[in-house]
Amino acid sequence: MRHPPLHGKRADTRHRLVGHALDLFEQQGFEGTTVAQIATRAQVSEMTFFRYFASKEMVVLDDSYDPLIAEAVAGQPDTLPPLHRVTRGLHAALADMDDLEDETTRRRIRIVARTPALRAGMTRTTGATETAIADRLIAEGVPTLPARVAAAVALAALTCALLEWATAAPPTSLTDAISVALDTLEGARHD
Repeated sequence: MRHPPLHGKRADTRHRLVGHALDLFEQQGFEGTTVAQIATRAQVSEMTFFRYFASKEMVVLDDSYDPLIAEAVAGQPDTLPPLHRVTRGLHAALADMDDLEDETTRRRIRIVARTPALRAGMTRTTGATETAIADRLIAEGVPTLPARVAAAVALAALTCALLEWATAAPPTSLTDAISVALDTLEGARHD
């Protein structure tokens, strides 16, 4: 679910919570970090932490782009095969996201890539996006199985691109990694 943008003190507090949580996760591991430690570092109460995040897992897994991606897929011509509608919709949605390449995003995804419990959580949150995309295609007349397969395959490729980008050395461009993944699905790449 895409959250409305925060402003002023609320935006500052959320930013501090994310920054300190990522610092602690990197220093002592996700499992070794408590909400109390994050709150103490950010100089807020645990209650305040939970006003911003349902759990410490959501600091790194919060995915606010489901509706944007589903809308972008729906905006593709319905004459395209389902997989091409999804890949082109993902390209369109990602082009509108101006915060994809930032270091905070890379740190979040890198922590997920290195933490098995978070990888499982990433699968859950990706499943919600997959369902939103498939439901949108089904609502527009695509048969259920092709819609679900197209959404699942495209999001698997997107997840691979995210994990590769976050852990690549030397760093690469997320836009390039996603383009390679989605172009591969469309058969436009052979490298």
